[in-house]
Amino acid sequence: MTDQSSPVRQWRVPSVLPVAKLAGAVLVTGLGLLFAGGDRIQLVLAVAAGAVLAGWGVRDLVAPVRVAVDPEGITLIRGFAGRQRLPWAAVEAITVDRRSRAGLATEILEIDTGESLHLFGRYDLDAAPADVAAALRAARLQGGGPA
Repeated sequence: MTDQSSPVRQWRVPSVLPVAKLAGAVLVTGLGLLFAGGDRIQLVLAVAAGAVLAGWGVRDLVAPVRVAVDPEGITLIRGFAGRQRLPWAAVEAITVDRRSRAGLATEILEIDTGESLHLFGRYDLDAAPADVAAALRAARLQGGGPA
């Protein structure tokens, strides 16, 4: 998160996640090469899994900011590393979905535009989704949008 006194706030992926994903990609690929023993299918699967993890890690490096807010609206990540600007008038609801399963509780920030639903978890935001939702609602009120 950036400085709270700034007119623009950002929530981004924790810096340790891309490193962990890239290290996992190297590990999975290395283990696949080491233990494939001439089995092409096992080798292809290990390389494919490594490539997916590497792509996921690269996305976090290229576009670490998932949500940014200012008085005029919200900017969200879209696709692999694109951005989508949403003025406050386009945002219908900002909610937090809380679920409990197998003794684990999860929270997901939901930004509903009517035409699309944008979902962000704790590891997308490096903050509790409820805290981000409260900050977005406060920025929306300051920007003159509906509560």
